Amino acid sequence: MAGTARLRLVCEEFGRALSGIAALDLRIHTNGLQLSSRYLDLFDEFGVRVGISLDGDRAANDRHRRFADGRTSHPLVLAAVALLRSEPYRHLYQGLLCTVDVANDPVAVLDALVELEPPRVDFLLPHATWETPPARPDGAPDAYARWLLRVFDHWERLGRPVPVRLFESLLSTLRGGPSLTESLGLAPTDLVVVETDGTLEQVDSLKSAFEGAATTGFNVFDHAFDQVAAHPGVRARQLGLAGVSDSCRRCPVVRSCGGGLYTHRYRERNGFDNPSVYCTDLRELVDGVEGRTAPRETAPELSDPAELTRSQQELTRILLARLHADLAGDPDWAHAWELLAAVERAGEAGADALAAVLDHPFTRTWVLAALDAARAGTPDAEEAARRLTALAAAAVLRGGLELPAEVAYRDGEVYLPTLGLLRLGEPGTEGRAALHVTDEGYAVRDGRAEHRFGPAAGDARWQPVRTWSPGPDAAPVALEDLDPYRNCFARPPRLRLGTGEAEEWRGRLDRAWALLHEVVPEFARAAASGLTTLTPLAGGPRAGGWGEAGRHGPGALGVPYEAGVRETALALLTGRRRTRLRALTEVADLYALDGQWQHRSPWRERPVPVSRLLADVHERVAVEAYRRATAASEPGGSDRIHQALDRLSEAAELTVTGKRLVAELRYELKTVDA
Repeated sequence: MAGTARLRLVCEEFGRALSGIAALDLRIHTNGLQLSSRYLDLFDEFGVRVGISLDGDRAANDRHRRFADGRTSHPLVLAAVALLRSEPYRHLYQGLLCTVDVANDPVAVLDALVELEPPRVDFLLPHATWETPPARPDGAPDAYARWLLRVFDHWERLGRPVPVRLFESLLSTLRGGPSLTESLGLAPTDLVVVETDGTLEQVDSLKSAFEGAATTGFNVFDHAFDQVAAHPGVRARQLGLAGVSDSCRRCPVVRSCGGGLYTHRYRERNGFDNPSVYCTDLRELVDGVEGRTAPRETAPELSDPAELTRSQQELTRILLARLHADLAGDPDWAHAWELLAAVERAGEAGADALAAVLDHPFTRTWVLAALDAARAGTPDAEEAARRLTALAAAAVLRGGLELPAEVAYRDGEVYLPTLGLLRLGEPGTEGRAALHVTDEGYAVRDGRAEHRFGPAAGDARWQPVRTWSPGPDAAPVALEDLDPYRNCFARPPRLRLGTGEAEEWRGRLDRAWALLHEVVPEFARAAASGLTTLTPLAGGPRAGGWGEAGRHGPGALGVPYEAGVRETALALLTGRRRTRLRALTEVADLYALDGQWQHRSPWRERPVPVSRLLADVHERVAVEAYRRATAASEPGGSDRIHQALDRLSEAAELTVTGKRLVAELRYELKTVDA
């Protein structure tokens, strides 16, 4: 209605005012009746994207979008969409907006919209409040949910042919992600409306609540946008969880529905401090989408150990790549990085060897420490390059590769991750040495002299990483008492164990592992899965004898060296439960907005965030199984775990993956109680 001349002026003025300040994203929404090539040529010139309102097929659209004389507008809208879909305008096509009317056929509506190949479809609930409730032809409080779920089911059957913002927002929040629309979720509003007369208002949907609901009292001539942001009405919609009603804060689906659109909460007696007038619809819609999609939306890492391992490997590589971006300018780092790349290119043997050293749990510890130093502005490039050189050299030796593997040593020694500690000089000395593979092991050349070391070399200057086997068919577990980055647990690690100490510890580990397999075989098998590294810790066991999970990659566990057999067994069991949960939380979203709610815990005096409650339950299910099997169960132990599981089941923070984990814990406890 403004005409092309005025719209051109608007586009030019916006572009001029924001040039060099902000990227300009211009969009227009229309019913399409006036859309023509002269408008689209203008929009093409300024990059204005176009959305069109269309309520579905002709029958649906004609219900509310006829001309005043009763004529249908549907053919004209279709013609506008056809023009927008054609070249050279297709790139301006923003999508279709459909207002829900439960009197329409939901399947026919979606089919009509999909046929127009929109980049996106969005469904809007009609504006309504508690004072002017939405139409419900059958009187059912969930009519809109049932209508939308029929659309969702048909959308699924069609293979999700176009993005539907409402559904994708729900799927995102159920996975722990953000909302994609203002009408759902707890994200703060970032909208200010500039009316044609220059007044600044809140989002225009508020006008349907009551006269003046959107008014701020500000205008572009006398006020800054920051003043609008401080307006009480705007601030109320930026408070997230604190901005919804008390009943909404206690609802398990509030992360997804967000209390509904702010406008839809209005009631004359108490303003907007209410659930949405569509509350029942929103609850059923969220539950319906979750129930239909949870198995597919659950992170595969939860049930597939191989997928968890793969994701953890990818995480280490991503973190290492970030560190490389910080240190690539250092010549020593760059040289070591080139060697690492050469190992990866050296066929299957090189790839396997590289994976072995990158999967070493304390490789993650080192990378995280180096990233922390880089973020703090104190990167130790020399130390980082030294460790990377040692990683690359270890991979070369493990893979039996004919590549130049030069290491930098400090204080007379170098640790080769997963292999051992090589002494190259007197304490306090620094230098470089070349390593290579021999028929019987490895060799190092330092100057003119060559020394052989490795499994069969018998060189006193070589301290190999010892191993322990948890069973005849199990992969060996490293007894890691050499890696300088093993100091990542709550208590310090033991220094290198003597030969007799190592044998004694192996014996205790054997007896502890046998005890676990005897009393809790299922939990023992789960604990063995993925265990690669045990580090002896100083001191005796803590109260309860539980193991420690430090800041490292998956597979490592710290166990007090002086713990007895029963305490060592419990440390292995609980420590592996901790490391498994930590590994899951690193690559899968089990919860979101952790800390926004506090939950009563059966084991703690004060309420705790969901992460703490989940971690406690995850450990205590295994502890309860162990204690029952060893006649040491605490009175009421199982009852407390059930209480905690019930609270977790109602926790709004849990994602579909987190809820699946809680269901698994409930099943584990059921087998314990049986």
